[in-house]
Amino acid sequence: MKRRDFLKTSLTASTLTGLGTASLGVAAAAESTGGAGRDYYELRAYRLKTGANHDLLDNYLEKAAIPAWNRLGIRSVGVFVQQERTGTPAATEVRDSSSVLVLIPHPSVESFASAGFRLNQDAEYQKAGAEYLQTPKSNPAFERIDSWLMLAFAGMPKLELPTYSREKKARMFEIRTYESYGEVKAQKKVDMFNSGEIETMHEVGLGPIFFGQALTGPNLPHLTYMLSAEDEEAHKKHWAAFGSHAVWNKLKNDPQYADTVSKIYNRFLVPTSYSQI
Repeated sequence: MKRRDFLKTSLTASTLTGLGTASLGVAAAAESTGGAGRDYYELRAYRLKTGANHDLLDNYLEKAAIPAWNRLGIRSVGVFVQQERTGTPAATEVRDSSSVLVLIPHPSVESFASAGFRLNQDAEYQKAGAEYLQTPKSNPAFERIDSWLMLAFAGMPKLELPTYSREKKARMFEIRTYESYGEVKAQKKVDMFNSGEIETMHEVGLGPIFFGQALTGPNLPHLTYMLSAEDEEAHKKHWAAFGSHAVWNKLKNDPQYADTVSKIYNRFLVPTSYSQI
């Protein structure tokens, strides 16, 4: 076996070994069929001190990390911050202006497992990101990084970009996380999306970007998905159309999908100037 192939196999094996039992089953099933063309998404939350300037992080992501990920074949990397909103947040809405969210779509679990190693071998990346990578302890670029690895739903196996996002026009996003009290119920909620909920969201204009079943990270089991719109008013109209849609009302009243969600969290986001989503 060639050294490069050995490294890829070893990295993939170690990544799969680190997954929980149920997550391992989901990931292994996807890998055994070549992933059936499904993306793997890493969602990172760079946590900064409240009120801290994130110019150092922005410069690193824009000038070093995203170009390097693109060279690895990792396309459409999204970078988002909290949308400025007035009024009291709803019970489920998370308000967190101190985090920068980064969505990294991988074509395979091997891509996720090997990306860090490959970046460390990229001289151009090391040079462009030197200020961030070599920042002293007295001036850290972030407090911590949270990370989740997700497998795309079969009903939407690839990340999608609406026209306004591809053309970098004005746009906003909503990212939603659904936690479940048990692993069987968590899978049933994924099945519910695949059985018509995703299609309905497309039909009413909710502009889905991705749907991902979490394989690693805190607060498992859960799923996360992202919606988009030209502006907040359009987004509200699209949600209203979804809520009154016959397919959604049939699905939500189907007994097999009862009690699939125990908690819902959402955030409203805007992309940074250099975001590829």
